[in-house]
Amino acid sequence: MRAILCGYYGKGNGGDEALLATLLQMLPELVQPVVLSGNPQETRSRYGVEAYDRFSAWQVWSALRSAEIFILGGGSLLQDSTSVWSLLYYVGLTALAQSLGLKTIAWGQGIGPLKRQISQWLATQVLRGCTAISVRDGGSARWLSQRQINCVVAPDPVWALKPLPLEDPIGLPSPRLALCLRPHPLLTPERLQVLIEALGQVQQLLNVSIIAIPFHHKDDRALADRVLEALPGQTQLLALQHPQQLQGIFPFIDLTLSMRLHGLIMAAAAGSQCYGLSYDPKVSRLMEELCLPGWELAQLPLDSRRIAQQLCHELDYGSPLSPDQILSLCDRSLMHQDLFHTTLLGKP
Repeated sequence: MRAILCGYYGKGNGGDEALLATLLQMLPELVQPVVLSGNPQETRSRYGVEAYDRFSAWQVWSALRSAEIFILGGGSLLQDSTSVWSLLYYVGLTALAQSLGLKTIAWGQGIGPLKRQISQWLATQVLRGCTAISVRDGGSARWLSQRQINCVVAPDPVWALKPLPLEDPIGLPSPRLALCLRPHPLLTPERLQVLIEALGQVQQLLNVSIIAIPFHHKDDRALADRVLEALPGQTQLLALQHPQQLQGIFPFIDLTLSMRLHGLIMAAAAGSQCYGLSYDPKVSRLMEELCLPGWELAQLPLDSRRIAQQLCHELDYGSPLSPDQILSLCDRSLMHQDLFHTTLLGKP
């Protein structure tokens, strides 16, 4: 069976690449994946799969015509806060696949925000036409339930991603604080300066090594460089592209300060303490569900000492998720894999 995998793949985003790697890991052996990618050559090389240009109408059409299954694969694809055009792309391709008679599966979705009524209507229509749906949070499940659409709800699939074992890639002493920031309007110059000052104070108080991990090279690298250049203590930048290598960094980290959702998930799964900076409901939901400390970015204190004190407290007295919690989250995330066995192979 040939399955089209459609998501924000091949665009240099570590979180979306982690979702793709997990999806490939979870697919039954009988399914041949065909990935729609922003960089087909890189996707073929990295994962050893068939891949086509997601923006080539002819390649996408040919791929759809050759397949039996269409998988809308993972993450915040059905939202209009970034761009309504992005929503139209995913809704349009899913509707086209349904019109061609392909089994359509919405897998590992985090639905919303959908601010416009037309966006809500479009998402509802294509989801009602799906053969099966799995979502990664209770908010998405409630949104579907309000529209009488059935789904499986389980933790984000990336909890189940198998890391590539690495030797310690960090050449700096402990304690180590990982920094996963991204540009966003809520991260104003004033807030960024306060955060830099707080990190500098943490370094001076506890001699902390700070490791910047840009999840999206194009978007995050310049911000990471700017922060590291302004800090007084030891720093390092780790820019790994392969998601399983990226995940392999976090067992060597004591505390992870992250705006990126999958930065928090990878860190928590590896047993690192986590501190969230939320710019989006998906990050806030994860922080709430796991009782992670942190701040809504819009409410970040403008007193750097207050932030530094909290980070120092977490380094000294905080604790990661327990092994039982991590095992439970990893096991429950495999419900996204069970969906394939039930839907495609007819196995319970």
